[in-house]
Amino acid sequence: MCSDVLGEKPGTEQDEVKLQNASKQIVQTAILRALQQVSQESQQKENRTNSTSLQLERGKLTKKHERK
Repeated sequence: MCSDVLGEKPGTEQDEVKLQNASKQIVQTAILRALQQVSQESQQKENRTNSTSLQLERGKLTKKHERK
């Protein structure tokens, strides 16, 4: 009866629920992708840092051997 008073069509509430669920799913997917991207970028940065540290250590070892 309220839907008649407001001029809404029957079934609009059901469509609203579908839209809300779809919106929630879109947001959850976007958040998941963002978290995965941040995680991946952090891992790549860590790998670059570890690689650089390893290269620096190798350089130090080489310099130590050159001095002898």
